[in-house]
Amino acid sequence: MGRVGAVHGESPQAVVQTQLDAYNAKDIDALLATYAPDAEQYILHGERLAQGHAQMRARFMARFAEPDLHARLLSRTVLGSTVVDAELITRNFPEGPGTVEMLCIYEVVEGRIRRASFAMGQKRPGIPPPAG
Repeated sequence: MGRVGAVHGESPQAVVQTQLDAYNAKDIDALLATYAPDAEQYILHGERLAQGHAQMRARFMARFAEPDLHARLLSRTVLGSTVVDAELITRNFPEGPGTVEMLCIYEVVEGRIRRASFAMGQKRPGIPPPAG
């Protein structure tokens, strides 16, 4: 649990990068350490998806069961405590493997993600070649 202390005090950009790295490593404890205990996740301008570590753990563990899961950062904008990532997410959808572009907006307060909102683009079939 030393990572929790390491996240506190880091820049918003560093916190969000640590979150992305933990997501791609499927490391639920490291990922949750980047979020405030009562953090909230939303569909952009819509419903709440999860509140608190218990609900977020359940959501992330369901995602982590997908063997091809990977988030590729396409761009990042930082404005004060807000970090906006455009990502290409490789997923295992019920209809088969594919990708979806996502806009992820993170509000970082006191070294932890306090609120995250997500907008999902169109699903595309197939798995892209590795970035390089």
